[in-house]
Amino acid sequence: MTMVIGDSNEMGLGGGFVVPDTNSFGQTFRDYDAASERQKSVEDFYRANHIHQTYDFVKKMREEYGKLDRVEMSIWECIELLNEFVDESDPDLDEPQIEHLLQTAEAIRKDYPDEDWLHLTGLIHDLGKVLLHPSFGQLPQWAVVGDTFPVGCAFDESNIHFKHFKENPDYNNPKYNTKLGVYSEGCGLENVLMSFGHDDYMYLVAKENKTTLPSAALFAIRYHSFYPLHKHGAYQYLLNKEDRENLKWLHIFNKYDLYSKSKVRIDVEEVKPYYLSLIEKYFPAKLKW
Repeated sequence: MTMVIGDSNEMGLGGGFVVPDTNSFGQTFRDYDAASERQKSVEDFYRANHIHQTYDFVKKMREEYGKLDRVEMSIWECIELLNEFVDESDPDLDEPQIEHLLQTAEAIRKDYPDEDWLHLTGLIHDLGKVLLHPSFGQLPQWAVVGDTFPVGCAFDESNIHFKHFKENPDYNNPKYNTKLGVYSEGCGLENVLMSFGHDDYMYLVAKENKTTLPSAALFAIRYHSFYPLHKHGAYQYLLNKEDRENLKWLHIFNKYDLYSKSKVRIDVEEVKPYYLSLIEKYFPAKLKW
């Protein structure tokens, strides 16, 4: 049985993307308990991620990588660089990253032909995973990929493998372990520190390189791995009005991001000219990374 995504009608836009029954491994999507060859490595990943992603760690990484002083390259050069990696946190995918990026972008393009900014967002949303590359310090996977969550306030139980947060130094720190922690009600996600990784890094790259993408695109890039929010509705008390508007687009985007992880193959050379034209429209030729 398949189902057709319908939530996009809320935005006044039709959506005909058909959700496949199974992921690349022939199992249901985001099943972290499936007895697959990936299950143990995925849990090991989350244990390291949940232990080490502290408020102080995130501040340090944002300061270091926010300088954007490592490499100058184009968006497409970054896509090709990324193709060397497979995401260890993902229970649904074992394909090179360019496959997933183009699957996401092409599925969106089919349903939203007039929203070219959303096509480009699908293509570039994971480019921050270049943090895994030696020229970026070859960061461990737990500092680059996986579901994201706020630091500086209590960890919500909807987070995947929540039990491992109990080993995080912030878990028992009274400064950080209350519902609001260092934040205030409705402060807006712009003022919240998220666990460090490819989402936040690519957001910094896009913003600091003066992209002309709309705020909804930057929101999707920055929070597409924030599953506790957009899947479980957690952390709503941190959102402001603009966040709630952008969240509508994120819900649309994430269906394509998640469910396009199938064995559908994309002819890269055939679609490349279209995406190069979008990159030229919304980004400078060379970006600081």
